[in-house]
Amino acid sequence: MAEYLVLIYENEESWAKADAETFGQMMAGHQAFGEKNAAALRGGNALEPSSTATSLRRNASGEFVVTDGPFAETKEQIGGYYLINAADLDEALAVAKQIPAKFGGVEVRPVREMH
Repeated sequence: MAEYLVLIYENEESWAKADAETFGQMMAGHQAFGEKNAAALRGGNALEPSSTATSLRRNASGEFVVTDGPFAETKEQIGGYYLINAADLDEALAVAKQIPAKFGGVEVRPVREMH
């Protein structure tokens, strides 16, 4: 078994405009996803909006520069993640396809094993 990180990208503006029913459907979808895939799940969380992010970069002198906001400013931001176990990428993709992402999509990346 290998571990995969599934990053959930969503359009934050769309969620900010969503009504309570849409939010409730999303929460129910994640609850159902968790119950159906409990054996594969190793962890996961929702994230606060990208406006709460703080990014660190090194400048040309090697010093850290701290800025408010996400590392990359894009229309869709990382809204949460799941860490899953799967036999291979195909199995990881099958699990990831079940994740509710009404205003975006997901990215599946293998976790690097450090030996």
